[in-house]
Amino acid sequence: MIGVTNEIKIVIGSWGSYNECNERALGSKWIDLADYSDWDEIVEELKNQGFELDGIDEELFIQDIDNFPTGAANWDYVHPETLFNLLYEADVLENSHKYDIMLAYLEVRDYDDFKRLVDNYGDRWDDDITIYKNFDWEDYGREMFELMGYQVDASLLDYFDFKEYGESFR
Repeated sequence: MIGVTNEIKIVIGSWGSYNECNERALGSKWIDLADYSDWDEIVEELKNQGFELDGIDEELFIQDIDNFPTGAANWDYVHPETLFNLLYEADVLENSHKYDIMLAYLEVRDYDDFKRLVDNYGDRWDDDITIYKNFDWEDYGREMFELMGYQVDASLLDYFDFKEYGESFR
């Protein structure tokens, strides 16, 4: 553990309360996932907030999420327990370096790819992933151009779209 927590926060909703438009229809209070060490603690928090998990609120979903790429998944179909366990196993809730790698990885991949890596390798999911801070697609395109060994007159390089070239390797 590096010591810096990463505040991935979610609002947990229930389909039952949402459909009934009752007092829990807008979901839970914001829950910082790094504040919990297992799903049972989150269940207790939800019960303290009035959720009836053995009744109307048994079907949970992620109603809102913060500090996590929103386009990474269709949150209506990701159970909050699944997300919590995945992030906990990936060690991104406590490890800032892994959190940064996850965010960068999800910019170019998707949630299902990330989940597959964590399911297969646990907290070693990022062993073969190298991320450089402030390294964008143009930088990657330039690096790949150089690695390919292209011989081009330097005066023509201003006309080459390195960003587009870098993105072509997605």
